[in-house]
Amino acid sequence: MQILAISGSARRQSTNTALLRALSALAPEGVEIPVIHDLHRLPVFSPDLEGALTPAPVTGFMERIARADGIVISSPEYVHAIPGGLKNAIDWMVSRDEIIGKPVALLHASHRGDDVLADLRRVLGTVTDRFEEAIFVRVPLISLSPDEVAEVLRRPEHAECLRAFLSRFVGAIRRGA
Repeated sequence: MQILAISGSARRQSTNTALLRALSALAPEGVEIPVIHDLHRLPVFSPDLEGALTPAPVTGFMERIARADGIVISSPEYVHAIPGGLKNAIDWMVSRDEIIGKPVALLHASHRGDDVLADLRRVLGTVTDRFEEAIFVRVPLISLSPDEVAEVLRRPEHAECLRAFLSRFVGAIRRGA
């Protein structure tokens, strides 16, 4: 099983990316979790660039979406909204088939960010009928370095929380397959 982990942050030292990498490290046998953290490389969405004109980076990204059995997204909040790179990636998905019926869940790396969570729930609930809103974990990691995030998430209580999240999400994926 492959669960694609998508970071909504373009920062090299992103706590969201570090959270997804920690999740990947906790994956049970038989579950692979590659992390995408370079959405800023996708060109700006334009309906004029769909179909045969779809840029190669978008085609590659959408192929990864298609191969995934499920998707986990972790994103910061920028100006009380979805960061531009993540919103752009979602915009590329809207008129395509790869995301339809794909299970999607959220992780959150902050005690703040309720606006981005509300926006993501609304938008993702529109692009896939398998948005797993009840499968959610929030870990307050704001202002920590990736090394500090990894250290915090190795603590038994946090590692167990992430394992439980993964178990619930894997179960949801299997039930829908």
